Amino acid sequence: MARHKYLLLLAGLLIVVAGSAFKKAKPRLLVFSKTAGFRHDCIPDAKLAMLRLGAENGFEVDTTEDAALFTEKNLQRYKAVMFLNTTGNVLDDAQQSAMESYIRKGGGYIGVHAATDTEYDWPWYNQLVGAYFLSHPKQQTATLHVVNRRHQATRHLDETWVRRDEWYNFKSIVPGLNVLIRIDEKSYEGGKNGEDHPMSWYREFDGGRTFYTELGHTKESYKEEAFLKHVLGGIEYVTRKKK
Repeated sequence: MARHKYLLLLAGLLIVVAGSAFKKAKPRLLVFSKTAGFRHDCIPDAKLAMLRLGAENGFEVDTTEDAALFTEKNLQRYKAVMFLNTTGNVLDDAQQSAMESYIRKGGGYIGVHAATDTEYDWPWYNQLVGAYFLSHPKQQTATLHVVNRRHQATRHLDETWVRRDEWYNFKSIVPGLNVLIRIDEKSYEGGKNGEDHPMSWYREFDGGRTFYTELGHTKESYKEEAFLKHVLGGIEYVTRKKK
C-alpha cells in the first residue's frame, strides 16, 4: 500500500515537472539603443522603463547596445525589436541583412524618437521606420491631435494631448502610413511639415509590423503613464497581442 502511494506521488510530481517544462515561454523584446551620433541622456531612464513595462505586462526585455546581436539566429528569439533613441549608422551590412530577414519572417519593429535619426544610407530602413529626421526647434509644449483612438497605442488618450517634448520635422516620409497622432504646428514654434505633420504611425511592412512614435526625448517621458501606455500599445500591436 505504501509503495502504491509512493508511485502515485511520483507520477504526480512527474506531471507537474513536465507541465512546467512545456509551459509557453514569455515573448521577448530586444531593446537596442546604440548611438553613433547624438546621444540622448534619457536612454538609461528609457531602458529601465522598458524593463518595467515588460515585468508588468508579461514579456521579457533584453537591453543592448551591441550590434553583434543582430544575426538571423539570435533575432529569432524575439517577437519584436525596439530601436530606442538610436542615432547614426548602427548596423553593418551583415547586421542589416539579418534585420531585413527578421522582419520578412514576421518580426516586429518599434521605433522611439531618434529611431528616425538612424541609418540614412539604408533605404529599406527608411521604409521600416517610416520617415527620416530633418530638424527640430527648441523643446516646448505643443498640442497633439489623436486622429485614431481605436488603436492599442492611442485608445487611452483624449482627442487632444498637450505635452512638452522635442518635436521633430521629417523628410522622406513614406506614403501610406497609418497615422495615429499629428502635431498642431500652430501650437508651437518651428514646425516645418504643415498641417499634415505626423508624430506617430503604424503599418504592415515586408512581412512584419512596424510602429513609430516621435515622443520620448525627455527623461520625464519615461515616468509619464500616458506615454508609456502609448509605447506599450505599439509593442502589443507589432507582437500581435490583443487585449
